[in-house]
Amino acid sequence: MSGEPMKKKRRLSGFGMIASTDELYEQRCSLPIYPARSKLVNEIRKTSSVIVIGETGSGKTTQIPQYVSEAGLVKNAMIACTQPRRVAAITVAQRVAMEMNVELGKEVGYCVRFDDMTSAQTKIKYMTDGMLLREALLDPLLLRYNMVILDEAHERTIHTDVLFGIVKDAQKKRKDGVHHPLKIVVMSATMDVDHFSRYFNNCNVLYLEGRQYPIEIFYCNQPQSDYLFSAVVSIFQIHQEEPPGHDILVFLTGQEEIEAVVKSVRDIAQDLSTDYPRLFVCPMYAALPPSQQLKIFQPTPQGARKVIIATNIAETSVTIQGIKHVIDTGKVKARSYRAGSGLDILKVQWLSKAQAWQRTGRSGREDSGTCWRLYTEEEFEALPDNTIPEIQRCNLASVVLQLLALGIPNILEFDFIDKPSSEAIIGALDQLHLLSAVEKTDQIQLTPFGKRMVMFPLEPQFSRILLMAKEYSCLEEVLTIVSMLSVESVLHTPHSKRENALAARKKFESSDGDFIMLLNIYKAYRAVKGNKEWCFENFINGRHMQTALDVRQQLHGMCLKARLTIQSCGQNTSAIRKCMTSGLFMNSAELQRDGEYLTLDRRQSVYIHPSSCLFQCKPAYVLYSELVHTSKCYMRNLCVVDPEWLYEAAPTYFKRRYSKNT
Repeated sequence: MSGEPMKKKRRLSGFGMIASTDELYEQRCSLPIYPARSKLVNEIRKTSSVIVIGETGSGKTTQIPQYVSEAGLVKNAMIACTQPRRVAAITVAQRVAMEMNVELGKEVGYCVRFDDMTSAQTKIKYMTDGMLLREALLDPLLLRYNMVILDEAHERTIHTDVLFGIVKDAQKKRKDGVHHPLKIVVMSATMDVDHFSRYFNNCNVLYLEGRQYPIEIFYCNQPQSDYLFSAVVSIFQIHQEEPPGHDILVFLTGQEEIEAVVKSVRDIAQDLSTDYPRLFVCPMYAALPPSQQLKIFQPTPQGARKVIIATNIAETSVTIQGIKHVIDTGKVKARSYRAGSGLDILKVQWLSKAQAWQRTGRSGREDSGTCWRLYTEEEFEALPDNTIPEIQRCNLASVVLQLLALGIPNILEFDFIDKPSSEAIIGALDQLHLLSAVEKTDQIQLTPFGKRMVMFPLEPQFSRILLMAKEYSCLEEVLTIVSMLSVESVLHTPHSKRENALAARKKFESSDGDFIMLLNIYKAYRAVKGNKEWCFENFINGRHMQTALDVRQQLHGMCLKARLTIQSCGQNTSAIRKCMTSGLFMNSAELQRDGEYLTLDRRQSVYIHPSSCLFQCKPAYVLYSELVHTSKCYMRNLCVVDPEWLYEAAPTYFKRRYSKNT
C-alpha cells in the first residue's frame, strides 16, 4: 500500500459540517505535516523509538497513524494512539474514520473509560492513557499492538508518566526474538526534548513545521481581582472593535465558571445594538456530550462571531478553526496532594509559561491573531517555566496499586521519567495497607482483596466500597452511588433560577447526606424513564444522568464477573453509610465547638460546600468524596456517619491518629 492518502467518492458528515472525501483528501494534503510524510515513515520504519515535535494543527495526531497504516508498517496488530483526555480520543477517532472513509468502531475506533467503540477489525485505536494502562494489567507486553503512539506527552498526566515506563519495559522485553518488536512514537507540541530523548534511549527527534502566524500579545496594566469579570469585559471589547468572523477562544478553569460566563455573555449580547455582529457562545469542557462538543467545530455563520469558552482541553487536545483572538485568564484547575499533610485537593492555580504559550498559539493557526493575557507582564515572568508533572503532585494510591498488579514490587525503583518523592510512594502504600489492598512483609505485595480491587477502573477507596458491600447487603445501592460520584454533577443550578433549583431539589434531599440524595435522584430518574421534561423541571442534568447509568451498567457487569451478589438493603440507609465508611474513612471530619470542621486525620480546617444538602446542617461527623479549594477548603458530596463506624472500619488508623493529635 502506498504512502499517499486514499481518495474516496462518497460524502461523509462530521464535526458539524458535510465534507466530500475529495475535500477531506485536499485538507489532508494541505496540512503542514504532509510534505514530511515520507521522511516520517522512513524514520519510524528504521528506528524503535522516535520523538515527534509539531505545533498543534500540524496534523500529527490524525495523520501519523494513517501514514504508518498506509505504509504497511504494522501488520497483524493494532496501532495504539493515546490521549490524556477522553474528548480528544473520541473526536480524533471520529475525524480519522471520516478521512479513511470507514465506519467508526471498525477499522478506526476509540476506547475510553466506560465506552469502547472498537472491534476485531480495528487497526487504529485511539484511547485514553488510563485505558492502555489497564490493558497492561492483563498484558504487560502489550502484544495486541506493534506500535504505541503517546500523544500530548508534554501534559504529563499521572497515567502518561506511568505508561512511559510500562511501554519502555515492554519494548525492551519484546527484543527477545520471540515477539514482534514494539515501536514507540512520542508526540507533543512542546516538551523538554533532551530529557525525553535520554529517557527513551537517546532516540531521534523530528521537528514538524507548523502553520504559525504573527500574534500580538496584550497584558493588563495591573493585577485583576476578578478574572471572570475581566474575561467578560474583554470579550465585548473585542466584539465591539473587531469585524465579524474573528472568533474568540476564552480559557477558564472548569464547568461551573464556564456556564456562569456563557450565561453572562448571552444575557449581555441580547441587549446589544443590532449594529454589532450576532454572537454564538459555545461552552467546551470534558463533561459535555459529543453532540455539543462538536458545535465548536461548526463554521461561524456569515456576519456573526463565535465565542468558545473552554477549559485547558482546548490548549492542545483539539484544533478549532477560525480562532482569531485568545483570552487567557492565566488560571487552571489542578489536583494537588501533599503527602506530609495528606491533603488531596482540587484547586484553581496559576498556569506555567509553557501553558501560556500553548494558549497563545491557538490564535495564530490560520492568520495573524491576538492574545489578551488577563495578568500583568510581571506576573507572567514570575510563572514557572513548566507545569509540575501530575505524578509529583497527586495521591499515588491508584498508581501504586496498578504497578503492584503488574508485578512490580519495588515501586521506588520503577523507571519513572521523573520520580515522585519517596514520601509520596510510602504514603500511598500506607493508604493501600489501610484499605487491606497490600501486605507489608519482606516484600510488599497485593493481598487477595487487593487483586480484586484492581478489577475496577476506580480509585482504590471506591473499589473497596464495592467489594465490602457484600457484608452490608447493599451492593445495589452502592453501585448507584459510586456511579453517580464517577460523573460530573447531575445537579444543574442556573444563576438566574437558583431559588427554583434549590426548591425543586428539596424532594430528593436526605438528612443522611448527599450520597443518599444521589440515590434518591437516580431512583426518581429511573421511575420516569429518563424523561427530558422531568429533568428540566427538576434541574437535573439528563446527559450526566445517562452517563451515570452507562457507568453503572459497566460496573454491574464487573461485579457479576467478580462473583459479587447484587443485593438491596431497601430503606436501610445505615447499611449504605456504613459501607461507604469502609472505603472513605480517611475522608472524615468532626464538628468543633466553634462550628467549624476539622479532618480527623490531619486536623485541617474544612467547610461544607454550598451545593451539599447538608449545607444548613451541622452533623457531628461526616464523610466526603473530595476536597475542593477555592476561597476556602470545601468538602463535596457528604454523608453523615457515626464515629463508631469509623473506628470499626480502621481501628488501628484512628487509634494511631488520635494518639498523635493528643
